Amino acid sequence: MKYDYLIVGAGLFGAVFAQEAKQAGKKCLVVEKRGHIAGNVYCEEIHGIQVHRYGAHIFHTSDEKIWEYVCRFARFNHYINSPIARYRDELYNLPFNMNTFSKMWGIATPQEARDIIASQIADLGIAEPKNLEEQALSLVGRDVYEKLIKGYTEKQWGRDCKDLPAFIIKRLPLRFTYDNNYFNDRFQGIPTGGYTKLVEKLLEGTEVRLDTDYLQHRAELDALADKIVYTGMIDQYYDYSLGVLQYRSVRFETEELEMENYQGNAVVNYTERQVPYTRIIEHKHFEFGTQPTTIISREYSSEWTKGDEPYYPVNDERNNALYEQYREKADKEERLIFGGRLGGYKYYDMDKVIAAALELCRRELPPR
Repeated sequence: MKYDYLIVGAGLFGAVFAQEAKQAGKKCLVVEKRGHIAGNVYCEEIHGIQVHRYGAHIFHTSDEKIWEYVCRFARFNHYINSPIARYRDELYNLPFNMNTFSKMWGIATPQEARDIIASQIADLGIAEPKNLEEQALSLVGRDVYEKLIKGYTEKQWGRDCKDLPAFIIKRLPLRFTYDNNYFNDRFQGIPTGGYTKLVEKLLEGTEVRLDTDYLQHRAELDALADKIVYTGMIDQYYDYSLGVLQYRSVRFETEELEMENYQGNAVVNYTERQVPYTRIIEHKHFEFGTQPTTIISREYSSEWTKGDEPYYPVNDERNNALYEQYREKADKEERLIFGGRLGGYKYYDMDKVIAAALELCRRELPPR
């Protein structure tokens, strides 16, 4: 059987391309090395709770066309992301807003908060930040940095903030309103019944082969299709011939608890470095669940090594330069198209993944 496109990876990028290609009259085969579709947005239902297997995913966008697009394939609830930060026994609202500042300093007005932050920044006298710590201090002052940024960031990156480059933090949003909505986007929510159902709808009518490692069967799979859309790691595709791109990985410890409500919120960040995990997710709160038990996941950030799941590209100068070498190599391919977070070595929010896939469709597929 001959296909127009072989799509490697059944995540959002591959699923959107498969949907649009099908509508354009193209025949596609999707292969996925995991035993399930949906990539890192995969949700597994356990006792009626949609468990975000690979970390919390909250859909948010200000692009009305992207919102209309995803709403064709799923009904979204009205979940608003309002995480809590826990520092020792103190609880703070995120993002940094007037609720945060009021709790931290016992003040009530935006001007009081601005004055305290400006005073702390002035006292530090940092003219040209030399590292992430100095960059953060020059943006938010000492109190917010020490309690809510330092430990969490060091756990995420596995090294001291003084040893991290300043460019990692270009800005830190300070909001001088009593608004705990983490995102500024107009549209936000989570698909009712989880993301897996959304991806199922996108892949409807397309052949999908699970538990199929493309790189182990490359020759025979390539022979089945005219073109390949590859959403895996670009350096792995080329057998790391130019060098290995760096990532950060995440490990999850998930358990079911015999209680209705563990932490009262979907997301609680633990900002002390001494606490080994970065945050705890209580999955039922994403869908306002009332189940008699609850399921939580502790997230541990870790260095990535070959064989681990790559989550966050380390987009520093060295890695970006190496990626450009791989991209130049990829641009010479006639049948091969790289896409998605791993193919493009770039962290994408979900709406940007979908937008990138639709842009590829506009270039690649005949207009309907």
